Amino acid sequence: MYITHRFIVPDAVEYREYQVNIARECIKKNTLVVLPTGLGKTVIALLVIADILMKSNGKILFLAPTKPLVIQHADFLKKFLQVPEEEIIVFTGEITPRRRDKLWEKSRVIISTPQVIENDILSNRINLEKVSLIIYDEAHHAVGRYAYVTIAEKYRLQGKETHVLGMTASPGRDMEKILEVCKNLDIESIEIRTKYDRDVKPYVHELNIIWKHIPVPKEFNHAIQLLRKILASRLERLKNIGVLDTSSVSLITKTKLLEVQEAIRSLIQEQESPTGDLYEAAVSQSEALKIYYAMELLQTQGVKAVRRYFSRLKREASTRSGSKSSKRLMRDPDLLEVLAHINSLNIEHPKIKAVREVLEEQLREKPDSRIIVFTHFRDTSKVVVDAISNLEKVRAVRFIGQSSKNGEKGLTQRQQADIIEKFKKGEYNVLVATSVAEEGLDIPSTELVVFYEPIPSEIRNIQRRGRTGRKMPGKIVILIAKGTQDEGYYWAAKRRERQMEMDLKLLKSRLAGKGVEKQEKQRKLDDFKENGVTIIVDSRENRSNVINFLSEYNVNLKMQQLPVGDYILSSRIGVERKNVDDFLQSIVKGSLFQQIQRLKDSYSRPFLVIEGEGLLTKRNMNPHAILGSIVAIIVDFGIPVIFTKNAKETADILFLTARREQEEKKHYIALRTNKPSMSLREKQRFIVEGLPNVSSVIAERLLEHFGSIRSIVNASEEELQEVQGIGPLTASDIYKVLNASFGEEK
Repeated sequence: MYITHRFIVPDAVEYREYQVNIARECIKKNTLVVLPTGLGKTVIALLVIADILMKSNGKILFLAPTKPLVIQHADFLKKFLQVPEEEIIVFTGEITPRRRDKLWEKSRVIISTPQVIENDILSNRINLEKVSLIIYDEAHHAVGRYAYVTIAEKYRLQGKETHVLGMTASPGRDMEKILEVCKNLDIESIEIRTKYDRDVKPYVHELNIIWKHIPVPKEFNHAIQLLRKILASRLERLKNIGVLDTSSVSLITKTKLLEVQEAIRSLIQEQESPTGDLYEAAVSQSEALKIYYAMELLQTQGVKAVRRYFSRLKREASTRSGSKSSKRLMRDPDLLEVLAHINSLNIEHPKIKAVREVLEEQLREKPDSRIIVFTHFRDTSKVVVDAISNLEKVRAVRFIGQSSKNGEKGLTQRQQADIIEKFKKGEYNVLVATSVAEEGLDIPSTELVVFYEPIPSEIRNIQRRGRTGRKMPGKIVILIAKGTQDEGYYWAAKRRERQMEMDLKLLKSRLAGKGVEKQEKQRKLDDFKENGVTIIVDSRENRSNVINFLSEYNVNLKMQQLPVGDYILSSRIGVERKNVDDFLQSIVKGSLFQQIQRLKDSYSRPFLVIEGEGLLTKRNMNPHAILGSIVAIIVDFGIPVIFTKNAKETADILFLTARREQEEKKHYIALRTNKPSMSLREKQRFIVEGLPNVSSVIAERLLEHFGSIRSIVNASEEELQEVQGIGPLTASDIYKVLNASFGEEK
C-alpha cells in the first residue's frame, strides 16, 4: 500500500500508519517529532511539505546541520516530491551570495545548512516573509546561539504564514534543554514514538544487545597504581586549598573535576587580587584532569592510545607556550616511571581481540553482513582498523570527521561520500567510525553494530543503536572494560535515556489540548526606524553573537573577507574585535602588534575592542605583560582600546559609532580598505580581487592564466571561463563590470 497525494510520486512511498498519524498532527501545529533513527523522519517531512504545497504558494525551507545531510535530503525530495526539479534548490557555502539571491527568488523548496541561511538573513540578502514552512532536522541543536536559533528568531519577526517542524532521534535527557529547544523553535506540540508504540511495532525489528565484559590486563596494574598515586597527590592539594571535598581517587569523576575547574575560575574572577593558592589550584586541577584522562585511556583503550596521549603532552611541555600543568607533570618522577613501564609493554587491549572474534563470528554466519564498529577516539579507530584488516572476509575502512587533529588530516566530504557508497556496494563491509557516523548520514542499515566502549550521552547512544535493525533483526555488541569508567558510562546512558523518555511524555501530556502560546514578536523590523547604517563585516565573524545583535538594529550588514580588521564602520574607522581568549593567545603567539600595525596603516581612526571578562585571570600570564601590551597599543600605536563585557555591548558600540560616522559626520562606508606597502604582485592581485565573485585564489588563477591585468580586462566571457572556478554567471558579471559604461545601470 502506497501514499497517494497530488505532490507525491505515485506508488513510491510506502504507507505507514505511524508516519501518517504523526504528519497529521504536525500539519495542525508547530511540532517536534522524536522518532528513533531509521523509522523515516524524512518521510514525515515529505508528507508535511506536500500538504503545505497544497495550501500555500510560499517557500519551504529544509535545514540540516551538514552538507552531506543536505544533499541526502535534496536527493530524497527530488525523487519523491512532484514539483519541477529546478524548483528544488540546494544552498551551500560554495554557491556565491549573488547566485543564492537569484536561486532564492525562483525556488519553491530550499534545502540548506543553517549557517548559509543565517548569513544571508543577517546580510539582508534574503527575507523569510514568503516562507510557509521551516523544517529543522536534528532539532536538538537548537540551543545557545546555534544558527537554528537565529533563523527561528528572524522567522518569528519576518514570516507571515509561519509553520515549523522539528525532527530528532533524541532531544536530550535534560527537561530544561528540551524546553529550550521547544521555546527557541516555537514548538507547540511534541510527537514521540518508541519501538513499543502500537502503530510503530509492525515496522520495528528486534535488537539483540550483548554486553561483553572485558577484564583489564594485569600487566596494566603497575601503571594504573602509579597514575592513581599521582592523581591522589593533586586531589590532596585541591582539598587542602579548599576547592574539593575529597581526595579519594575512588570517589572522583571527570564531571567533578570539571566542576572544580569552574569553581576555581569563578573564585579568581571574584577576587581583586587572587591568591597564589588559587593559581596553584588551577594548575593542580589541570594536572588531575590530564592524569584522570590518561587512566581512562589505559583502562578502556589500551597501551597505544595512552602512549600517543603522553607523546602529545611531552611535545606540549617542550614548547615555550606549553601549559604549566604539562611542564610540571613531565618532570614528575612517578609519571616518568609510568612512561617507562608503558613503553616496555608489548600487549594490546583485550577489546581488540574481542572485536576480531565478534567480526569473525558474524561474517562466518552471514558472509554478506555490513558492520559498523564505533570508537570514541580517533586514535583507537586506527588501531582497530590495523588489527582487523588481516582477517579473512574483512574489508575494513576508517570513517572519521573532516577536521584535522593532532597532525592528522580528516576526510573531505567527497571522501566520506565515496566511502559510504563503497560500503553500500559491499566493497567495504566493516566501517570503523567515530561520532561522525552517528548523526543523520545516509549509511545503510547494518546487521551488526559494535560499541568499542559505552558512551554516557543518551543522544549518541540512540543514534548508534539506530544504525542496525532497520530492515531486519539487528545485533549490538557493547564492550565494557571491567571495573573502569566504561561501566559507569553504560549505566549513565541507560538512566539518561529512560529519564528523557519520561520527560518527553510528561511534556507531551502538558502540551496536549493546550498548546504553547507563541512568543510575542518582541520586535518587528517595522518598529525600527530606517537608519541606513551599513557595516562591512569580515566573513570569519559570521559565528559571532555580535552580528546577531547588530541585525536587531536593522543594520545593513555586508559580509566579505577583509584583509585588515573585523568591521568597517566608515571610510576612516576599522575595528579589530578580540575576545579575551583571542587577545591573550595573540600575545602568546606574537601576532598582536603585527595586526595592530596593519590596522593603523589602513585606517585613520581605528580602534580595538576587547570583549569579555577575566582578562588578567584567565591564563597563567603575568598581568603586567598583559597590561603592558595594552599600554603599547594605546601609547606607541595611538589606537584606542575599548573594553566590553559581552557581544551585546560590542554590537552597541559598533552601531552607535557607525551611525554617528555615517549619519552625522557623513563619513560613508568605504567599499575597500587601503593595503599599504604592497609588492607589485600584491597590488595586481588586490585590483583583480575587486572584480565580482573573485576571491584571492581566483585572482591568482586569473593573473597566472592571462599574465597581466590588461589581458584580463580585454578577455571575452568564453576566455574568462577557461579559468578554473569561473562559471558562465561569474564570467558574465566580470565582463559586464569591465565593459559597461559608468552609470549604465541607471
